Amino acid sequence: MPKIFDAIDKIKPAYDVVYKIVLFICKLLLIVDILITSMAVAGRYIPFIPDPAWSEEIVLTCMAYMAVLSAALAIRRNAHIRMTAFDKYLPKRLIIVLDILADIAVLALAVVMIVVGWKYAVQIGSKGTYVSMPSVSRFWMYLPIPLAGIAMLVFELEAIYTHIKSIFVKEEGIA
Repeated sequence: MPKIFDAIDKIKPAYDVVYKIVLFICKLLLIVDILITSMAVAGRYIPFIPDPAWSEEIVLTCMAYMAVLSAALAIRRNAHIRMTAFDKYLPKRLIIVLDILADIAVLALAVVMIVVGWKYAVQIGSKGTYVSMPSVSRFWMYLPIPLAGIAMLVFELEAIYTHIKSIFVKEEGIA
């Protein structure tokens, strides 16, 4: 059985790359958010700095991207909210099975986010525009949901694999 896990473990660098890309996107969005917000606030009080009308909508859109993408990152780090109060009283295998069950539920949510989020982005988003930027489609406002769904799907597949592997393979160095 461990041979199959060795073969699948070769995919891990791909998960690392996806994680680094999503993390980089979140960092860029945060920088853009800070710069635009700083400019908008300064523009209200300093006469020669412009206060663009589009700043609020762009900041909110960037925040939407960061919120859902960083939630997907939390899946990879196993940092999402979870109930662990009874873990010390339950058998270790039962905890792993419950973790797999929770991962399957989140995986289903990821699929719903991809399918429904894309549908909304294409159908609803393409029909509207930003109020302060009439030439920009609201598609960009709805796009974070399917993007986060894709990231969640990737990271949940890795989490499910890790839990299944922990059932069959004993960790080295643990007595």
